[in-house]
Amino acid sequence: MIDPGRLNRRLTLLAPVETDDGQGGVVRSFAAQAVLWASVVPLAAREGVAADDSRAALRAKITLRAGVALSRAHRLADGDSVYRIIAWRSRERGALLEIDAETEQT
Repeated sequence: MIDPGRLNRRLTLLAPVETDDGQGGVVRSFAAQAVLWASVVPLAAREGVAADDSRAALRAKITLRAGVALSRAHRLADGDSVYRIIAWRSRERGALLEIDAETEQT
């Protein structure tokens, strides 16, 4: 049984859209595909330095109802935070999806 109070955040599922860049490559952007109710639980941050730019990757466990077609190219937006999907698995006998995700903070 799913406790409906657990899924208390509205996230926007962003689908990848690739367009021709005119030089033989593509430019990837994202378009809103659906609004989903979810639970977002912050996990430990991971720090890294790349090209003299210090950023922290904030990790989160996101839970939402099953039945959503996902790929690792999709993103989940929560206001200004955009989560990159790392992995996902079924929970509660296939009723829920539990997603490992991360977002960068500057």
